[in-house]
Amino acid sequence: MRQRGNQYREQLAKVAPNVLDYDAELIVDGRTLVRPVNYVLAKIVPPAGTEIDPTRRPFVVVDPRAGHGPGIGGFKADSEIGVVFKAGHPCYFVGFLPEPMPGQTIEDIAHAEAAFLEKIIELHPDAEGKPCVIGNCQAGWAVMMLAATRPELFGPMIIAGSPLSYWAGVRGKNPMRYTGGLAGGSWMTQLTSDLGAGKFDGAWLVENFEKMNLSNTLWSKPYNLYANIDTEAQRYLGFERWWGGHVNLNAEEIQFIVDERFVGNNLSAGRIKGSDGVSIDLRNIKSPIVVFCSKDDNITPPQQALGWILDLYDDVDQIRSYGQTIVYTIHESIGHLGIFVSGGVARKEHGEFSSNIDMIEVLPPGLYEARFEAATAETLNPNLVTGDWVMRCEPRTLDDIRALGGNAAEDERRFATVARVSEINLALYRTFAQPIIRSLVTQPVAESMSKLHPLRLQYELLSDKNPQAASLAKMAEQVRQERKPASEDNPFTALEQMMSDQIVANLDMWRDGRDNLVEWTFLNTYGNPWLQALTGIDPKDSRPMRRASENPLQRQLIAEKIAELKLRIRQGGLREALVRAMLYIGSARAGVDERGMAALRRTNFAGEEPRLTLSEFKAMVGEQSSILLIDQEAAIAAIPGLLPDDLDRRRQAFDALREILSGRDEIAGEAAQRFARIGEFFGGQPSARPAPKLRSVKS
Repeated sequence: MRQRGNQYREQLAKVAPNVLDYDAELIVDGRTLVRPVNYVLAKIVPPAGTEIDPTRRPFVVVDPRAGHGPGIGGFKADSEIGVVFKAGHPCYFVGFLPEPMPGQTIEDIAHAEAAFLEKIIELHPDAEGKPCVIGNCQAGWAVMMLAATRPELFGPMIIAGSPLSYWAGVRGKNPMRYTGGLAGGSWMTQLTSDLGAGKFDGAWLVENFEKMNLSNTLWSKPYNLYANIDTEAQRYLGFERWWGGHVNLNAEEIQFIVDERFVGNNLSAGRIKGSDGVSIDLRNIKSPIVVFCSKDDNITPPQQALGWILDLYDDVDQIRSYGQTIVYTIHESIGHLGIFVSGGVARKEHGEFSSNIDMIEVLPPGLYEARFEAATAETLNPNLVTGDWVMRCEPRTLDDIRALGGNAAEDERRFATVARVSEINLALYRTFAQPIIRSLVTQPVAESMSKLHPLRLQYELLSDKNPQAASLAKMAEQVRQERKPASEDNPFTALEQMMSDQIVANLDMWRDGRDNLVEWTFLNTYGNPWLQALTGIDPKDSRPMRRASENPLQRQLIAEKIAELKLRIRQGGLREALVRAMLYIGSARAGVDERGMAALRRTNFAGEEPRLTLSEFKAMVGEQSSILLIDQEAAIAAIPGLLPDDLDRRRQAFDALREILSGRDEIAGEAAQRFARIGEFFGGQPSARPAPKLRSVKS
């Protein structure tokens, strides 16, 4: 812990501290932009021996600015950055400096990140697709906001552990969402910023996280260090290097986050507007969205990660009408930080996302759940599997999201009441208390209070800066030389473990009691019909409080698009016929398997030149899937008119179709019946000779 304190001070002394395990080259310094921010774009240097394909789409890892320093997405080999390199993609990193630029806002950061993406696209003119952006936690909703306003800059997005619908959750499990209500709204955020002379100390955010799991904070983490002192030190120091890297935010930034996101919950309802007055509507996002969350994440539970889908859409057909592809996966047991830092998660979920990002890119619009099966000796066509897992995207409906649980109408009214109370209290604070606080808190006073923060003190007091702690180094070395560890069968070792387990159980019981009291207080306070009526909330109103408004222009555009697609049912050639047939047969199966995409890359899909790029193939899949949705029978009946007269070419194409569809398993059931129907259009039974290799979709 003394080493941890010294490490903390070393990080504080750096201009650009981070915990990246990779070398990086600065590409754009956000401080030099027209609207300067403390964000930077860096290119991650691949480790020696790593082969990178410059034509593959670049990945961009955006780290969360939630009180900690940058670099958690690449602080070890088995990380988000590590698996991107393993998949052969170039990789960039968006990080930040400890101190914000004067006047910096969330919108300024969005403009900077847009400039970063423009630069990356410029550096990769031959890439097969736009950058894939990974947004962790806080960075996730920020990336979504940018993608809604600048959709042309994005390839697929991976949103990991990000609370997009902060009100959402289930009773008895998600107490953090009640924090704003118990504080009386966001006036406390403004007060904390004023006590920081216009800056919000990120240590307060870290302290909130630590309070969530007291047994880990107060006991398990230090006990695990002491109990495994011979092997745990490096891991402990590595994590604490990030956990203790507290950074500051401008008052304007944190106030926007709390008012608009945590208390107001305005993002998924489309009620956030930019400085140009245009609302940020997540339905404008055109790139595939991958949402990664966990049932054991008590900071961002699945309801908060996925609830925005229910706020925006009535059914999956609406998702398709906007041309949006949403893929989600729910881990059974990993915690919030494990989503970004766990080596097992990196090798499995993040590794599969990186390896199969092109498959996600070309999925037809809709809602899917990503499932992962271990690749074994019994796995069919193992040569088509890129890693230790087989990824499959299975179609889902909004009922699958609703089945996760969520708020009843009366809970929605409670949170809406909190938002109104917050506005009132914030106005009262700014009118009566803020002028006094600001007159009393000078910059030196703010800096002194920051240094005295309890989290900062625990690092400072156990560092060599403290003369009484400096002697620990010699004492520790003496202990190392003379230490005689107790054996595992030592009865005192067993007694120690029993006592530790009891301490953890007691702390967990206290935490559960506290959380139950918090929930009871919140529900009864903001469920009071008098308070709801006083704040303008109708206690009897059962309508959803967060629903995004309908867009009349979108309905008109959909009607025009349907009319256009009906005219295109009989238009096209062999490629269009094959894509239509593949979608028709594949829709009778339970999802899209990565082996099918691998087979597509290896098979001569149409034998025509020039080859389709990935974006062209994606556009064709989107169009043909829409045609099938509009009138499936007419679309299938039109296939013979799209085929060439050459029977041999038809049969070769059908061979390719069979090879693609057989990549994951045998064609059986309804899929086999549809396959036979399509086979009649292509000239009966396919030919016996093998299909030539892939030339259709650019690999």
